[in-house]
Amino acid sequence: QLQASGGGLVQAGGSLTLSCAASGRTFSSYSMGWFRQVPGKEREYVAYISWGGGSTDYADSVKGRFTISRDNAKNTVYLQMNSLTPEDTAIYYCAADLVPLIGLKRPPNYWGQGTLVTVSS
Repeated sequence: QLQASGGGLVQAGGSLTLSCAASGRTFSSYSMGWFRQVPGKEREYVAYISWGGGSTDYADSVKGRFTISRDNAKNTVYLQMNSLTPEDTAIYYCAADLVPLIGLKRPPNYWGQGTLVTVSS
């Protein structure tokens, strides 16, 4: 089970850190990622981190502004978001799978409930 938190309202140029807490003792076996969705639009990939944290990947739209990290001792993955713009406004979801999320031809198997990020101009 994944529980995302940390969303909120922030002004453009501001920062937010999202957290995703996972239950279970096998968290470190899962690759993790963040996705986002604006109502009425398709879900968009944001970032990925490998099970050990040694490999990360970002969508071009967030590269250089967002940082994904994980703490396997706390069963938590984070998304540090800086220099936010109104275009980053969306519901953010964390996701997990036993296989790398990069190039995955299907949606990840496990999803959190989503946390809303609103960036005002």
